[in-house]
Amino acid sequence: RDRDVHVVPIPYFGGIAMLAGVTAAVVVAMQLSFLGRSELVRHDVGSVLLAATVICLVGVLDDIFELGALTKMAGQVLAAALVAQGGVRMLWIPLHDRIIALDTAASIAITVFFIVLCTNAVNFIDGLDGLAAGVVGIGALAFFTYCYVLTIEQDLMRATTSSLITVAIAGVCLGFLPHNFFPARMFMGDSGSMLLGFLLATSTISLTGQIDPSSLTTNAGDLIPAYLPLALPLAVLALPLLDLTLAWIRRANAGRWWFVPDKQHLHHRLIDRGHSHPRAVLIMYWWSALISFGTITFGLTGSWIVVAAVVLLAALFAVVNRRRPAVQRTPDSTLAG
Repeated sequence: RDRDVHVVPIPYFGGIAMLAGVTAAVVVAMQLSFLGRSELVRHDVGSVLLAATVICLVGVLDDIFELGALTKMAGQVLAAALVAQGGVRMLWIPLHDRIIALDTAASIAITVFFIVLCTNAVNFIDGLDGLAAGVVGIGALAFFTYCYVLTIEQDLMRATTSSLITVAIAGVCLGFLPHNFFPARMFMGDSGSMLLGFLLATSTISLTGQIDPSSLTTNAGDLIPAYLPLALPLAVLALPLLDLTLAWIRRANAGRWWFVPDKQHLHHRLIDRGHSHPRAVLIMYWWSALISFGTITFGLTGSWIVVAAVVLLAALFAVVNRRRPAVQRTPDSTLAG
């Protein structure tokens, strides 16, 4: 394609391997007594796996036939609707003075919108070898850490769908990276990038359905812990969502549809500023880890010192990496596009 740089054919169905890895992790987990005996986890994970298979199939078809944007989004909506129909839905939203329960229609609509948003955000950021797998893997580890610490601190049930899915995502990304990091020997394709975004979104939504939001408030008027299950995925996917937003603005200003591809994503801009391919990916890793784990630490401790430390580290890192000498791209560069 015009927006690709690699000239050597690369295997393109890493997403199928990822789906197989997640499925294997779930099958093994269901044999563990503390997970397998939880009827809620078994039911929710079954719904998520069914929908994940659909989203992966849509990605495979898109990789082969270059589906139109509307057709591709219809597949994403179908997968999200399957999850919502299976009961994995956003059930409540915290306000400044209370937590409100969502009715069925609002719950399904918000769930589908959120899943489609996260799915496309990760799909957009899949443009450099190892980038999407690393960023999502870091985010999944961060969310798993939050889920586990939360269950300990709030004395909640530790067998949650969210913990299982996020640790499975982290394992899949870790297993895929040796094959995908620069120079890549395999691409995840849309089947993989959409699968990762979909799973990360569903893990977040499932958490809101398995915890009592009122138990998360430490005192009257303090809703930071209650906001965190909803805010954390936005922090975890901060870079992909920022890239998605900037792409929408950029393409709208140019008079193009938001789904028309280009080579002006954040990772492309890092390359254009002179960073090497691996360095650009590692910079994105750093920002993802800083935002994800910084948000978790603040949410669990409530200390503004954490925020100050994150801002300071971000400023120092920005200064250190503000300029690099121009680097000439080589013909065998393997940008995923």
